[in-house]
Amino acid sequence: MSQGKQRLEGKVAIVTGAGRGIGRAEAMLLAEQGARVVVNDLGGGPTGGTGADASVASSVVREIREAGGEAVANGDSVASWLGAKHMVEQALDSFGRLDIVVNNAGILRPKTIDQMSEEEWDDVIATHLKGHFAMARHASPVLIKQKSGAIVNTSSHSGLGHYGMSNYAAAKEGIIGFTRSIARDLGPHNIRCNAIRPGANTRIAVPEVVETIRKSQEDFGFPGIGNMWLVPRQTVATSEQASGLAVWLCTDAAKNINGRTFVIHGEEFGLFAEPEIVRTAYRAEGWDLDALDDSAAQSYLVGDLRNQFYPAHKQ
Repeated sequence: MSQGKQRLEGKVAIVTGAGRGIGRAEAMLLAEQGARVVVNDLGGGPTGGTGADASVASSVVREIREAGGEAVANGDSVASWLGAKHMVEQALDSFGRLDIVVNNAGILRPKTIDQMSEEEWDDVIATHLKGHFAMARHASPVLIKQKSGAIVNTSSHSGLGHYGMSNYAAAKEGIIGFTRSIARDLGPHNIRCNAIRPGANTRIAVPEVVETIRKSQEDFGFPGIGNMWLVPRQTVATSEQASGLAVWLCTDAAKNINGRTFVIHGEEFGLFAEPEIVRTAYRAEGWDLDALDDSAAQSYLVGDLRNQFYPAHKQ
């Protein structure tokens, strides 16, 4: 591995979904920085349900070892309670400790809400949201006992709103609330938990996802994700650039950061604001329908709002 600065020497990390894309880059960089790594990947496709391939995780382990690092492969599903438990046990059995968990694994099943099946909802929520929970749940007793550790969760800009992706958006924004909450649970034990919204050109950008953005922007005339207008040649981060932020959040340089959300997108690295109320009105008697109908209150609170998702020419 690199003979430069070893920011994570002696640490042990688990990276889920580490066989390809951002997860692979995170595992490789953690190892380069001196960490011993449990490389988890079920080896399925971007939409899940396409079978498992143990060689996906093993190939990353081989690369790490050939470069002089230490790693072991894991093929458990993050959506499995026992699978997450086994990953933590494997880290302890293989390396004797656990310091870092990077939750990266995910799948997607694009469908509009009127077409989405129960299975398409459940599978996406289980892989992302339950997967983050299960890993944190089984890792946290270990981290609490040693009074140190770092967890990095992977959210997405899609959580800000994404046509045809309500299952994925719900899971990803749920991860933000989960991150803020367990940062409070674990902060008193010197354990920090942060989230990233990476924008990277990975295989998860399947044609169906690209079509959701094209349709929302070109057919309906509203931003592709949140309030972001996306263009075909827009600069996005490489997997290696996105991985740098996740790994940095695990180092001592970020020891003062907890419960926050970051973006890495092309040349952009930023900190998201925490949600806040932007306008407030008070009424001594409280609010009922008549009070809410009052023109002054309406003008102040919502007078400038428009239904941006309904064609302007029909309004």
